[in-house]
Amino acid sequence: MKYGVSSTEPPQEELATGERSTRNRIARSVLDHGPSTAADLAKRLGLTQAAVRRHLDSLVAENVVEPREQRVYGTRTRGRPAKVFALTDCGRDAFDQSYDKLAADALHWISQAAGGGEKGEAAVAAFARARFAAQAGAYRETVEAAPPEERTEALARALSADGYAATARNAPVGEQLCQHHCPVAHVAEQYPQLCEAETEFFSELLGTHVQRLATIAHGDGVCTTFIPRGSSGSSTGQTTRSASSSSASTAGRNPA
Repeated sequence: MKYGVSSTEPPQEELATGERSTRNRIARSVLDHGPSTAADLAKRLGLTQAAVRRHLDSLVAENVVEPREQRVYGTRTRGRPAKVFALTDCGRDAFDQSYDKLAADALHWISQAAGGGEKGEAAVAAFARARFAAQAGAYRETVEAAPPEERTEALARALSADGYAATARNAPVGEQLCQHHCPVAHVAEQYPQLCEAETEFFSELLGTHVQRLATIAHGDGVCTTFIPRGSSGSSTGQTTRSASSSSASTAGRNPA
C-alpha cells in the first residue's frame, strides 16, 4: 500500500529494476558466449524469445549490443540467415575486464619506482596531472566557447561525453558540478591523487578556486564539486598555484 492506494501491481521502481537486471543478464550471456541469436539467449536464460527480443531492442538502443548477420560456414541453407547480437565496444567496456587492476598495478609500480612513501605519492600525483593535461585541449575549447555563466554546464557536457554522466545545477552562492559515474572510482579509492588532480583540472578550466565536496571513490553516491557563483568568468587557465593547491586539499575526501 502506498499513499493509501492498495494494489497488487509491483511498484514501478521494482519493475524498472527487474528490467535492468534481465538486460544485464542478456548482455553478460553475450559476453560469455559470443554473438548469439535471440533463440540462443532465450534457451540459456529460461526466457521467451519475445521477451528476449524486447530487451535486445532496448540494448541496441542503448548501444550495448548490435545486430549482425550470422556467419555461415559451409553450404548456406535456404532462407534468411539468423540475426545474431554482439557486444559493442561501449557494451564491452561496461564489464570488468581487469582494467582497474591493471591501472592500480601501474600506479603501484610508478610509486615504488619513485622510491615509495612521499616520493611515490608525488610521482603518482605527477602522473595524474599529466593525464589530465593530455586531454585538456578539447575540454578547454568547449569551456572557453561558452558564455561565462554557462561554463559549468559546458564542462558537464564535455564530461558526459567521456562517460562521467555529469550535470550542473544551481546551489546557494554558486553551482554544483555532479558526476554520477566515475570510470576510475575503484582505482581512485587507492590513489586519491586522481581525484585531487581532477579537482585542480576543473579549477584551471573554470579559472577559479573550486571545492570538492564528495567523491564516489570515497563512498559517496556522486562526485560533487562546488563552483562559487560569478567566478568562472575569469580568464581560463590563469588559476594561481595557491588556488589549485587549496582546491585539491579536500579532493577525494568528504570534508564533512
